[in-house]
Amino acid sequence: MSGTPERQAQEERLRAVWQNPTGWRYWTSVNNTQVGLWYGGAAFAFMLFAGVLALIMRAQLAFPDNDLISADLYNQAFTLHGTVMMFLFAVPIFEAIAIFLLPPMLGARELPFPRLGAFGFWSFLLGGVFVCGSIFFNAAPSSGWFMYPPLATDEELSGIGADIWLLGLSFIEVASIAAAVEIIVGIMKCRAPGMRINLMPLFAWYLLIVAGMILFAFPPLIAGDLLFELQRMFDWPFFDAARGGDPLLWQHLFWIFGHPEVYIIFLPAIALMAMIVPTFAQRPIVGYSWIVLAAVGTGFLSFGLWVHHMFTTGLPQISLAFFSAASEAVAIPTGVQIFVFIATMLAGRVIFSTPMLFGTGGIAIFVIGGLTGVMVALAPFDWQAHDSYFVVAHLHYVLIGGMLFPVIAGLYYYYPLIDAQHLSDRLGRIAFWLMFVGFNVAFFPMHLAGLRGMPRRVFTYPSETGWDWLNLISSIGAYIFAAGLLVVIFDVLRPKHRHTGGELNPWNAGTLEWISEPKENWGVRSIPRITSRYPLWEQPTLLRDVAEGRGYLADAPEGQREGLVTSVLDAEPVQVLRVGGTSGVTIVSAVTLGAVFVALTFKWWLVTAVAAIASLCAVLYWLWTGTNVIPEAEEKDVGHGLMLPLHASGSASVGWWAMFITMVGDATAFASLIFGYFFYWTIHADFTAGQAGPGMAWPLIAAALFGGAWAATLIARTLNAGERKAPMRACLGVSALLALAASAAALAGPWQHGMDPASHVYPAIVWLLVLWVVAHAAVGVVMHLYCLARSFAGRLSALYDMDLRNSALYWHFVLIQAVLTFLVIGLFPEAG
Repeated sequence: MSGTPERQAQEERLRAVWQNPTGWRYWTSVNNTQVGLWYGGAAFAFMLFAGVLALIMRAQLAFPDNDLISADLYNQAFTLHGTVMMFLFAVPIFEAIAIFLLPPMLGARELPFPRLGAFGFWSFLLGGVFVCGSIFFNAAPSSGWFMYPPLATDEELSGIGADIWLLGLSFIEVASIAAAVEIIVGIMKCRAPGMRINLMPLFAWYLLIVAGMILFAFPPLIAGDLLFELQRMFDWPFFDAARGGDPLLWQHLFWIFGHPEVYIIFLPAIALMAMIVPTFAQRPIVGYSWIVLAAVGTGFLSFGLWVHHMFTTGLPQISLAFFSAASEAVAIPTGVQIFVFIATMLAGRVIFSTPMLFGTGGIAIFVIGGLTGVMVALAPFDWQAHDSYFVVAHLHYVLIGGMLFPVIAGLYYYYPLIDAQHLSDRLGRIAFWLMFVGFNVAFFPMHLAGLRGMPRRVFTYPSETGWDWLNLISSIGAYIFAAGLLVVIFDVLRPKHRHTGGELNPWNAGTLEWISEPKENWGVRSIPRITSRYPLWEQPTLLRDVAEGRGYLADAPEGQREGLVTSVLDAEPVQVLRVGGTSGVTIVSAVTLGAVFVALTFKWWLVTAVAAIASLCAVLYWLWTGTNVIPEAEEKDVGHGLMLPLHASGSASVGWWAMFITMVGDATAFASLIFGYFFYWTIHADFTAGQAGPGMAWPLIAAALFGGAWAATLIARTLNAGERKAPMRACLGVSALLALAASAAALAGPWQHGMDPASHVYPAIVWLLVLWVVAHAAVGVVMHLYCLARSFAGRLSALYDMDLRNSALYWHFVLIQAVLTFLVIGLFPEAG
């Protein structure tokens, strides 16, 4: 590169620090650019797989009494189609976009936990291959992507496919929660200096809201999966009505996840439009504050809608009225976001490019889906249309219009950031019209077929029903739509080596992601100071200043990958963050954890134990070598005369934030289990069915002992701050022993009272809550032993105490869960 010798030397050092490994070691990269592209590529591959399954289904349904495929293969195909589209494409594609785009958009070098991002990708890939590959062995799940019991809990009817679905998706959900943690911490703590929270790009706002929604939406499904798999593996009767269970609990837990999932998919698509529309209107977004508030409102209201999927289950009228009203209310913030885009386009001079074509076409389709959503939100109409093809049409109008079209718009818009080339405008327009026309031809007739009585999930139908010509039209449309998607794929994959490389910021956008250089891995050449929402429009010298190294951290003399940690509200620099570099430990951790889930699927208990130990060892090695590393100095000059610390602990550290956010998700899963306990308690006149409970003594003793373990942890933290190593180590040991004693007391209650979890749902839910707390206590003991090892190795001191502070934070959550658990099982219904 041109420039002074000093600048060239800085760039060479940065390039050496951020370069990717070559050969097979390339796959050990943790750089956000590579991981984001891998994530996106894998998600698109899974989408194409699910699309092929959809085309097979449409071929089967094109004619009445068709025998192209069998009923069982059709059931596997539609189950995998829905599962893959929802779990392996719709959510992961936005996690991929976030990992790829957020660092340059925030003016950061990297997200705070690049190895966690890589671990999430490998977990997602392995889990996806496991789930999708099952169909080639005639072992795919076949009970629908919602897995309703009792069909899915009956091993003879559902086969091993249900276990593959449950355990495979639980593994994939690990990746989603890992991505959510990284996104939240990255947005809150790693913004460019000066990028106050009210100056953040709208894309970052939307992703922050969505990541928060993931923390509250995915854990209930994980809790439901746990109940489900315990019934399938050990015959614990959570959904068996004959033994006190209730299949409706699964529907509640699934749709507490399932309806926010729709908005988890929709909001990031709107986020892409919030970046594209101002660029091609060549003016800032109209109503920035309104659209942020509308996004928050949409996310909040989405958690109050789940029961509108259950209007036909016989719920009380007051419940139907409340959830119907909530379902109508969510149209208000959604409408605000659509009208903000329209106002921005009217206020500017719109350049109608290919990205705008896909974006506006997607909004038009989504609005139609929203109108039919208002219809099915009305209980009387839903009673008629429920489980008909009308709902299939509505779902696809919302998801494809609200998600896929904006994603393609984003692909055409952001492709220059991938390899400095443009996709073809001509091919893009051809693809759009094929997809737009094909989509409406495919899915609009499904409304009519549903109103004529065609049920969902049927693999064939008799000719006299009158559905034949509607299905034939839908099948033709599906293949037209697929042709348009193939044009997009061809446009992406075709050779472009003859094209001249594009310039930075080819669209004349105003947001910060366009300062990144596609052929460099460092994210931004130097970290700028931001003073506006559209800095490339309003800070005219910014692009040149960043490229010439006039920002922060323009050099890497110590050979470390570094970024800035900034304050939450005002984004003032507070720390230099050194992130982990290339490592194979993320792959090893993902593979060993994946082996645990695969072995559980086939009930290979010894393999499960070995894989679990290997996974624990890999994670401990990862933590030991890649976190809380003691730097060579306490502070560093980051430029402009600013000295910042190289280490932080407690609430000042990104690790503390990650622990807190992870435990919020964990607490949500725990709350879902408590919800299950009281659900059973309220639906039965006698919850216990005359069975003995765990008593009050042992649960209360366990709660007291856990309180002691927590107190000893806090004392250890205080002693460590005073450099009193010996008593600190003793307190950690006492805490671990108290935690073990508390666990023994917790298990003694149901054990001594002869509670058989397979006999009735009451002992089953009690045992589950106890085991949940004991498992968390075991993790807490491992954390104490880890802190002891760090102390004896000289890596834990009064200054460098992040591990101990994070352990103390974890024990706050353990104590809350333990006290609530033992009060619940000890007092309800014992105290009555």
